[in-house]
Formats: sequence, structure tokens, C-alpha cells
Amino acid sequence: MVLVREMPVTEQPREKALRFGVDKLSTRELLALIIRHGVRGLSALDVADRLLLHGKSLHGISKMRYAEITAVPGISSAKALELQACMEIAVRIAYESIPEKDVVKDPESVVNWLQLKLGQRLQEDFLVIFLDSAYHVLSAEVLFTGTGSASLVSSRDIFRRALEAGASAIMLAHNHPGGDPTPSPQDLLVTEEVMDAGRLMNIEVVDHLIITAGGYLSLRREGLMMRADRQGMI
Repeated sequence: MVLVREMPVTEQPREKALRFGVDKLSTRELLALIIRHGVRGLSALDVADRLLLHGKSLHGISKMRYAEITAVPGISSAKALELQACMEIAVRIAYESIPEKDVVKDPESVVNWLQLKLGQRLQEDFLVIFLDSAYHVLSAEVLFTGTGSASLVSSRDIFRRALEAGASAIMLAHNHPGGDPTPSPQDLLVTEEVMDAGRLMNIEVVDHLIITAGGYLSLRREGLMMRADRQGMI
């Protein structure tokens, strides 16, 4: 076992990053840079390898709970929080890239952020994106959480928050932890009920996105929103 300090200086993650840039580091080297120090018998790179073995990928690590991260040998409480902070920063960077985009014409502009925000969740979260009259994002909030959360969705709570946000329109989004974005009958019923309430409140429901870790489905693009709007049912 070769400790990081025993490696040639140019191959040590920190020195390599300073010399060539962080984009030249491998995933294990990036993690080792955050981890910084190993423990007895394990270098920072060894700890990074064990973390990757457990999570299988950066995406997998982002799904790990605090207790799972600290269960990896060499990951202290402080290091676990730092890793989670890095993952959260990635989510917020993605969010900051979308406010000036028309999310109706370009739903992909929010999908990357939604996949980071919701795609890795192990339970269903129902999120509402509040939009201005040009369909630019004002704010977004997870309003309902839990397995089968669609059954807990309250149109009253959605539109109370929409009025507080000064929204002219809203976009719905929730995740399918199982990985299949196909809408369930309950998903379609919730969409219909929220659209009915939106017509009464004069707040447009522009789309309902179903998010998975590897993809998404837009009810608007599938023609399901239009059908609900014309017929009052899906």
C-alpha cells in the first residue's frame, strides 16, 4: 500500500491539481482532494476508493445518507459533511443556470437541476416551480415528501405558495425512484386536479415533469396536459 505522501509529488492529487488543474484529476483523485487525509493504514486515495466502491459512482455517492458515508472507513463526521456540501453546491450551481430561460419551450433547462435535486432520492418528492408571465423561474420548493407522495398533494397548499411567490404560472415535478418515468394513473389524476384549481385561480399549470436519475417525461410533450385542459380529464 502506497501512501499519498510516498507518491511522486507530481502524482499527488493536490500537487497534480495545482500543476495541471482539477479537471485533470480522476474521480478518485477529486474525492481524495476533498478527503485530504487518510487514517492509519489507509491513504486519502484508499479512502476515496472505498467510498467509490460503496457508492459505485459520484451519482451513487450523492444518494448516500450521512450515516452511510460515515460508515466508510476513514470518513469522519466532518468529512462526510464536506462531501455532502460539495454535492449540494453542484445542485445549486445547476439551479442558478435556469432563471432566465423559458422553461416551457426548453424544459431541459430545468431537467439537469431536477435530476440532481430529485433524481437520486429514494422516496418520492413533489416539487413546484413558480414562474413569472414569461415562464422564467421565480423560485422552487419541495412541498410534499414521502413514498406515494402524490396522494398527499394539496392544490390549496400549491396555490397558496404560488400567490405568495407572485407566480403567474407553475410547473409540477416529482421523481420516480424506481427509474421508470411512465406516469401512473394517480400522477395523471393529481395533474388534472391541480390544473382544475389553477383555472379557478387564474394561474396556469404549464407542465408536469416526472424525473428519474437517468431520464424524464414531460406530460405536456406527451399531449397529456393538452388533453386535460380540453376535456377536464386525463
